[in-house]
Parts: sequence; C-alpha cells; structure tokens
Amino acid sequence: MRKLLLIGLFSIVSFNAYAQEDNTEYEMRIGEKPGYIIDKSGKKIEGIVRLAGDEMNPWTNQKKVKFIATSDVDNSKKKQKFKTYDVDDLKGYMAIDNNTERVFETIKYTNTKEAYNTQNGGLSGGLKAFNNLTKSNQFAEVVADGKIKVYKVYGFPTTFSAGGQIAVADEENKRMRENPAYVYSKKGGKTGRT
Repeated sequence: MRKLLLIGLFSIVSFNAYAQEDNTEYEMRIGEKPGYIIDKSGKKIEGIVRLAGDEMNPWTNQKKVKFIATSDVDNSKKKQKFKTYDVDDLKGYMAIDNNTERVFETIKYTNTKEAYNTQNGGLSGGLKAFNNLTKSNQFAEVVADGKIKVYKVYGFPTTFSAGGQIAVADEENKRMRENPAYVYSKKGGKTGRT
C-alpha cells in the first residue's frame, strides 16, 4: 500500500512538473489577429490571446488563457512572454482560432453529472469526481448569444491513472472531448443545463 501511495504521489508530482514547463514564449507572426481579455472591472484589453487548450484538451480553455497586451508587444523582439490568467482573474476572453472568433465568459457551473459519470474506479475515478465538483467557476465558450445565452462546457478528466485504468481513462477522455455539455443562461438569470 505504501509503495502504491508513493508511486501515485510521484506520478502527480511528475505531472505537475511537466505541466509547469508549458511554453510561455510566443513568436510573433505577421498579420496576427488580435483578441482581447475582459478584466474583473469589465475593462476590455486587446492583444494576442493564446488558447491554453487544444483539440485533445479542450477543458484546459475553461481554466486558463495566455495573453500579451498590445501595449506590451515589442516588435523588435522575435519572442514575447505571455502572461497566464486563470478563471478568477478575468470575466472572459476572445481568441481567434483558425480564423474563427471564440468567446469565453466566466460562469459559475459545477459539472455534477460528469463528476459521477465515470468508468474509472479507485483513485483516478475519485480524482475525476473531485476535479468536476471543485471547479465551480470556469470559462465557458459562448455558442449562442441572445435572450438566452448557450455555453459549451467540457467535463474535467482525471489527472491520474495507472495500470489497467490508463486505457479506460483514455476512452473516457475521448468521450468527454466528443460530448460536451451545453448550459444556458437567461439574461440576468440562473445558469441551467440542457
């Protein structure tokens, strides 16, 4: 048991060390299209927005975003440093992804359905449930804006799997990537799930 606990702890520490190595430098491109962030006071700040997630990890876009303000861009330098903002720092952001505007807003939403919808047992299933129950504020992608606003939200996967659970976790991550939840909010009202 002690050996298993040490292996689990080492894996989590290794995962966190790997995650912190994320490239924060950005090479400026000619004709780059700017996005913007909206700070907590509601101020819109234009600049270069880099999505933190990708097709394989879309849930990462719900936790953080990388940004360089236009006023901080130094064209004499080939590489620029991003500043990383998390969901508690901003009201939202807009990024250009493959020539498409993607708008994310901070909403309060706890994905209880995904927390308890797990094929993983043991520690990895418990971690997935914990991830989904504790992340109540998140950046949700706006897919329809009107009297009723519709957001796309992904569940958060397990942060750890070992042995026979790796294939199960990979399959579950694929399911979550392909089947996001859609939640709605009426103007000035409460957020609900469809």
